[in-house]
Amino acid sequence: MLIAKKKKTENIAEYLLYMWQVEDIIRAHKLDINSIQENIIDKFEQPAKIRKEITDWYEGLTEMMKLEGITEKGHLQINKNVIIDLTDLHLRLLKSPKEPEYISSYYKTLPFIVELRAKSEDKSIPELETCFSALYGFLLLRLQQKEISGETQAAISQISSFLRMLSNRYHLDKEGKLEL
Repeated sequence: MLIAKKKKTENIAEYLLYMWQVEDIIRAHKLDINSIQENIIDKFEQPAKIRKEITDWYEGLTEMMKLEGITEKGHLQINKNVIIDLTDLHLRLLKSPKEPEYISSYYKTLPFIVELRAKSEDKSIPELETCFSALYGFLLLRLQQKEISGETQAAISQISSFLRMLSNRYHLDKEGKLEL
């Protein structure tokens, strides 16, 4: 909860990746709040009041996952909404003559997106979600200390650069400082 709040205000891309990780952590604990409490929440060196807020946050997410039927896979609607918001901004940026840098970054990233979507089972996943899935998969590979090819690293580097730019524009837009 504490990390999520901070990331949401600072970097929406990191926030979304963090929230996907939280979903997986909840699944790894079999949606058992007692297990989450023991293995995660109790490790936070925070006052009891803050730990209670963290517990409530995990309980709320766990309940939402159950209600939304994503106990095995998938993403919470609150996280899908972030993709929807980012997609809306992305489309506005692509139409803006004031954003040649963003448009250029997108077109540099597009071949990687096309390649990833071609390999995907679900062709209906939005382009940006494809980018986030690639980054998340890359992070999981690194955590598992798996070897990562140079091609994959190049693709991830470009996707990261693109999402970093989008994230920056997102926060400017939220602050009312983005002029399209």
